[in-house]
Amino acid sequence: MYFFDSIDYLQHGTPRQKHTFRTLSEIGIIEKLAGYSPTLAGTIPINIDIDKSDLDILCHYTNADVFYKKVFDAFSHFQDFKIVKTTVNGTETVLANFYCNDFEIEIFGQPIPVHQQNGYLHMIAEYQILVKYGEPFRKQVIALKEAGYKTEPAFAKLLGLEGDPYEALLNYRLL
Repeated sequence: MYFFDSIDYLQHGTPRQKHTFRTLSEIGIIEKLAGYSPTLAGTIPINIDIDKSDLDILCHYTNADVFYKKVFDAFSHFQDFKIVKTTVNGTETVLANFYCNDFEIEIFGQPIPVHQQNGYLHMIAEYQILVKYGEPFRKQVIALKEAGYKTEPAFAKLLGLEGDPYEALLNYRLL
């Protein structure tokens, strides 16, 4: 759908995107999770990250126990590794976090194809909005994030969207 399906574009991006590429390549996260459609989502791919932004790796699994074991075996040796099975928006989810090269890395797996997961859909909506409204809008989003806003509420505020910012952003249509 977009160039976000591979991390190769990061090699030619901002210094933070290049650092992200090196980190993900160094730990082999894409290769180790290859059977699960690993996709980097969030703020770094669309250049609205701040210093404390993490790396969100979205994955699609068909068996939670097998995916849990794969993630545990591949990454449990990293600093502050944690993994849980939980429910997010009514969907079984495997969530792992750890630290590497100044980044917190989150692996988020669900039995939903990555392109249909909310994290991916939010990123695509945000990307389209950034393309439409340009650099001044991007800087406003970053300023709100630095002031403590989460990403979707920052977009909702700037766009004047009402209600739940996460749902509003998913339903936002560019004219």
